[in-house]
This record gives sequence, C-alpha cells and structure tokens, in this order.
Amino acid sequence: MMSEPIATPVLDFAIIGIQKGGTTALHRFLSSHPQIFLPEPKELHFFNSDGATDWAVPDYRKLEAHFAKVPREARKGEATPAYIFHPHALSRLRAYNPAAKLITVLRDPVERAYSHWRMERTRQAETLDFPEAIRAGRLRVAENPARFSYVERGFYAAQIERLLALFPAEQCLFLTTDDLKTDHIPTLSRVWRFLGCDETAAAPEPQMIRPLLSDETLAPLSDCDRGYLRALYREDIHRVAALIGRDLDGWG
Repeated sequence: MMSEPIATPVLDFAIIGIQKGGTTALHRFLSSHPQIFLPEPKELHFFNSDGATDWAVPDYRKLEAHFAKVPREARKGEATPAYIFHPHALSRLRAYNPAAKLITVLRDPVERAYSHWRMERTRQAETLDFPEAIRAGRLRVAENPARFSYVERGFYAAQIERLLALFPAEQCLFLTTDDLKTDHIPTLSRVWRFLGCDETAAAPEPQMIRPLLSDETLAPLSDCDRGYLRALYREDIHRVAALIGRDLDGWG
C-alpha cells in the first residue's frame, strides 16, 4: 500500500524518459536556467529502486538530501529516463507528489533501439550483433530489462497510457528529440513556460546542442533491420501520435 503524499514535496518536476532520447541534453539545458535546479549526477534512480526502499513506508530523505541547500523558490527537478519504462516508478512518484510536472522526450523508436544497442556494445555488456539482438535476443529481456530492452522500450503507447492514467495531461509535456535538435529555442521556451519559469532566459547556442544530441559515430542502420523494426512499431507509432497530438509520420 502506498503512503499518502507528503505535505510539502521537494521535487517539483522530473524528466522521466526516454532512454537515449536526449534527456542528457535537456538536463544540461534546464540546469542553465537560473530558476531551475537539477542535481548531479543526472540520474537519481530513486523511484525505480526496487531493493533499496520499502515502498510501503518510503523514506524520502535520500531523495530530498540532493536538494537540501537549494533555495525554496527554485524549481527542483531530476532526470531519470528509466522512470517511464519501469512498471512502478510513476505510481511511486505520484504517491510522493501528485502535482509533479513530468517531461518526456520521445525519439524515433527505430533510431532509439540502435543507439541503445550501441551503448551496451560500447560498454562491452552486449555480445550479440544488432540483427540478432533485436530478434532472438529479445528473449533476454526478462533476464535484464534495463540492458536488453532495445525493442521493448520503443513501444511508447502503453508507457504513455500508464503515465496519463496517473497524472492529468496538463502536468505532462511531450517533446521529441528533433524538437531539441532543430527547434531548440521555441522548444525550451515551451519547457520554461510549462515549469512556470522566466521565458526570457537565454537558450543554449546551437553549437552546444549538436554534440549532445549527435549519434554521428553510429554506422548506418541496415535497410533490413530498419524495415523489420519499422514494421514492429508502425501501429504503436499511430497510437502515440494520437495520444500526444503530434504528427510522427517521419519516424521509422
């Protein structure tokens, strides 16, 4: 049984997803705003911690210690992109602060899957080539959901539906990686407005943004693998577009 929301929650907002979607860049951009505080390291992993916290009687002191010396008036947030994929993280966050504002950065799921695989490969945590990892390799997801969920994390519709069942739509902001790449000034103005911050704050220069959102080191995705993933995601992308009110025809 979840505890009652605490009287004065410290955390005002969270960037909850998606992994390999551009959340590191957004964290950097938000940290530059004088009215916003996000702790380092970027990902606190508090609400998706299954073993370290008794969620029947959660102790929020570990979370709130990151904000102990922050001015009361600052907008306090954190960025853990695993939250939207985790089955319980959002309900735990709601139990802590049902008024929290939540930001999700969505990326073309085909590109996201490839970037995720490349990250694990670089870490030497993945031995399978990409074609096998996204086919037979999916059987390993139960073994390690965080590592091997290249394909599964890209089915956004169910994750968004879970989010919107817990939080009202006006507390949820959906961006895309392309918003940050190609339209960053108006996109950041939307974020400032969503968080109730000064919209006149200077946005980062484009030369700061490109390296944070670049996957230029990736070899091209094969037509075969792209087509395979595009077919898997096609119906889900239509559902996502309807849920967030965006044209996503360019994905896949």
